[in-house]
Amino acid sequence: MSAIRIIHDYPYSPLTVWRAVTDPALIPLWTATGAGGRADGFRAAAGAKFQFVAKPKPGWRGVVDCEVLEVNEPSLLRYSWTGDEGGDVTEVVYRLESHAGGTRFVFEHTGFTGIGGFFMARLLGHVRRRMLSVGLPAVLADLDDGGGLRL
Repeated sequence: MSAIRIIHDYPYSPLTVWRAVTDPALIPLWTATGAGGRADGFRAAAGAKFQFVAKPKPGWRGVVDCEVLEVNEPSLLRYSWTGDEGGDVTEVVYRLESHAGGTRFVFEHTGFTGIGGFFMARLLGHVRRRMLSVGLPAVLADLDDGGGLRL
């Protein structure tokens, strides 16, 4: 089984990072450095079903079906991820903790199986690293003290 695990430290409070990664209006701003994707129907509440919707590509319809499995604001978000109709159901976990005056963010995506899963984990891992090292820091830098975007 293959998995993705990425750890980043950000010089912002856990509440600020939580807002950036769970506010449906902010999510597409940091995911844009990957395949982009808005989180249609997302709520940080267990049982909430939502879809990440991006531009379709050959072999992919551009939709990921998800369901929030667990929430402990502002430290844990866990949701299922099904990237292809009838494909494997994998799991994504965000863990946030105070660290060195900021936040340590641990991203995990697990449950990839077989050779196809190995290649999918490698592809998505590259995309996620870019989103978390380029996209998310840019969004965090644009948030004011109240958590709103600076105009």
